[in-house]
Amino acid sequence: MASSGEDTCDDSDAPPAAAPVADSAHLLGFSDEILLHILSHVPSTDLVLNVRRTCRKLAALCLDKSLTHTVLLQKDYEASEDKVKQLVKEIGRDMQQLSMAGCYWLSGATVEHVARCRGLVRVNLSGCPLTSLRLSKVLSALPHLRSLAIDVSPGFDASQLSGECKATLSRVRELKQTLYTPSYGVVPCCTSLEKLLLYFEILDRTREGAVLSGQLMVGQSNVPHYQHLRIFYARLAPGYINQEVVRLYLAVLSDRTPENLHAFLISVPGSFAESEATRNLLESMARNVALDALQLPKSWLNGSALLQHMKFSSPFYFSFSRCALSGGHLLQRVIDGGRDLRSLAGLNLSGCAHCLAPDCLLRKAEDDIDPAILEALVVACPNLRHLNLSAAHHHSPEGPGQHLCQLLARLPRLRSLSLPVCAVADSPPRADRTPVPPAMRAVPRGFGKKVRIGVPSISFPGPAGPQPSSVFWSLLKNVPFLDRLELIGSNFSSAMPRNEPAIRNSLPPCSRAQSVGDAEVAAISQLAFLRHLTLAQLPSILTGSGLVSIGLQCQQLQSLSLAHLGLMGSVVYMSGLSDMLKHCKRLKDLRLEQPYFSANAQFFQALSQCSALQRLCLVSRSGTLQPEAVLAFMARCLHVVVCHLFTGESLSTCRSLQQALLRSFQAERPALNVVIFPLLHEGLTDVIRDVPMVHLDEVTLFKSRVAEEPPNLWW
Repeated sequence: MASSGEDTCDDSDAPPAAAPVADSAHLLGFSDEILLHILSHVPSTDLVLNVRRTCRKLAALCLDKSLTHTVLLQKDYEASEDKVKQLVKEIGRDMQQLSMAGCYWLSGATVEHVARCRGLVRVNLSGCPLTSLRLSKVLSALPHLRSLAIDVSPGFDASQLSGECKATLSRVRELKQTLYTPSYGVVPCCTSLEKLLLYFEILDRTREGAVLSGQLMVGQSNVPHYQHLRIFYARLAPGYINQEVVRLYLAVLSDRTPENLHAFLISVPGSFAESEATRNLLESMARNVALDALQLPKSWLNGSALLQHMKFSSPFYFSFSRCALSGGHLLQRVIDGGRDLRSLAGLNLSGCAHCLAPDCLLRKAEDDIDPAILEALVVACPNLRHLNLSAAHHHSPEGPGQHLCQLLARLPRLRSLSLPVCAVADSPPRADRTPVPPAMRAVPRGFGKKVRIGVPSISFPGPAGPQPSSVFWSLLKNVPFLDRLELIGSNFSSAMPRNEPAIRNSLPPCSRAQSVGDAEVAAISQLAFLRHLTLAQLPSILTGSGLVSIGLQCQQLQSLSLAHLGLMGSVVYMSGLSDMLKHCKRLKDLRLEQPYFSANAQFFQALSQCSALQRLCLVSRSGTLQPEAVLAFMARCLHVVVCHLFTGESLSTCRSLQQALLRSFQAERPALNVVIFPLLHEGLTDVIRDVPMVHLDEVTLFKSRVAEEPPNLWW
């Protein structure tokens, strides 16, 4: 170890004389470049308030401009009010980019300290509590601001914005605005906008039951200015009020289409009727602009020849989610339009049941795909990084090189992929193969001793992995850098979906999904860089041995979502899941949706071994939980700040446990968010509306996230 006071920590931290440490082995023996890279992974609050005080060398490095120019506080759940204030005091003058997205636990008074960071160019305050007056005070002090993200909540009043605030807004070029009330927000003040992202989360009724209306916005003197707009994105939550409000934004856009518009995206769950104004807008875009990204409501595209007339320059993202897009349309209007699609990075075809099949009036959704269509897509888009083919039956015909997995294996740059479970099945079920009776597959629930009767022996994958003959194994071998993978049953319906109505009586799994089980799941263990995994509606999971393989090999796994594995009415994979959790040392988010699940002491004991866990959501119709086990788990897992449990327990049991958790842990965990409630209770909707949006969107409510938005839509 170096002896210089500038390069070493306090003497009390030095290793004992009997075990000297060579200079090259000590952390401070690394070059400044390496140390800066290491420090970039330390939360800013720890970096400035703790690490900086250990020694002189680290004190200097922690204040390096590469670390203080950009400060990210989102998901830094230990960033208390005092820490944030002290952080701003120490390095506020150096900050140029600050993200406090989802910092719902900070008070408005603390968020107001952002006004001291006068050099800010970009700031994200989404999810932070801010009144109109506080927002005005903050923005008035940021003359260099060019990028802004905020929420517009009930009570927002644009007339309270000061002249200095409006002057700042007039220079903003990028705006992300989440609306919880009908309003234009600050958009009318942003006369230089080039990028506008709108998230509509307005509820149809207030807590008091009053019906909201977009007509509240009619007559407002200021309307949006779009003349410089290059990117327009709108994502709507379910509800008529969101559609009503977005029409008012689009009405202004339809009067004069911006000449530089190159991305136009509207994400709407369900149907969204086309109006005269929207038709004029689309026709104007077809005539006057060349787009690089496109997403439209399915009702605007179905039966329309719009795609044939649209011009594209260097497209990087297309979404035709839930559209009635046939294989012929895909070939003629997207691939064969004389367009260069080598630039296409993201493609969302979720819910497009016929997009890989030839045009045929008599075709059923379960019929085989046409491999030639998929091959044409793969050839035209060789650089795809994000592909979503979920919520459809994509069955491959028999024959060499005809399988969907074999064709997708020719896309080595894929980073995220969402497939229906039936699409990875090796071959159609053979008529001469007798299915295993359900009774023979039954295994006791919980963590009891496994009964092997009728259960095939499945070995854990060694270095060679599962059977190399599996097309799914071959696919994953050829996309080694996959970061996110989703296998979702084509008939799966969550009890708590993000953008769809909850359906209690879901459809049975696709027949081809019956041949996808533990061995196929074990194939996922090849993905050494996998960070996000979703598995839903895999009825042939028997032992959970594939999960153990994933836990052992996928050491980068950070979020895991499991739903409806194995036969309905029984939980047969718990032993495998508990073994998996022992190895998930980086797991931060776990969502588990399984009917009749018993959240007992053994389950929470296994889960407590996930030392990095931060967010837990359990959804279980007719499920049970043990309050004492939950309390003990929270005491052991010190980083858990989200505990959402929706089971079949009584309302009194749920309320008692929720209050006990808040009493025990709220003081030491400022970001703690606990919701424990009966899944089928009529008051669940009112409870959900109080959950911070960051948790609803990422953990609590189920949705496919692959190619949901264009890549790098927001910093």
